[in-house]
Amino acid sequence: MTVTIPFSASATYDGAPGTIGEARDFAEDFLLRAEALQGVTVTPRTSGTVKLVVSELVTNAAKYAPGPCLLDLSVDRGRTGRPDLQITVWDTDDSLPQPGAPDPERIGGHGLELVLALVERYDIQRMAGGKRVRVHLPLD
Repeated sequence: MTVTIPFSASATYDGAPGTIGEARDFAEDFLLRAEALQGVTVTPRTSGTVKLVVSELVTNAAKYAPGPCLLDLSVDRGRTGRPDLQITVWDTDDSLPQPGAPDPERIGGHGLELVLALVERYDIQRMAGGKRVRVHLPLD
């Protein structure tokens, strides 16, 4: 495998209807390009996980933050030297999300819990003009 990394791409979304699907399609296209151009192996399971995580993070940004959000995708060497995918969503709301306590009776509001269960690590930071949510997934 010849991997020339880092490899990245960005897209901006306004939260209009169709935003989540566009973000998912953008992530899928990014993974296909990472495979074709960088030699990164992406399993169907990993692709599905990435699209789910992107959907949840962009949904939260569109739902809770006024204004646009930015989606950054990047493949780099992870802690083990293997390719690692970073998914970063920037939005204009400076309040930091908190995962809810598990509650099978609650309808909705499980997105962040789901994301945190699927990723290897994450960080959420307040930034000038909003916040950044970044998650890391190993590419297998």
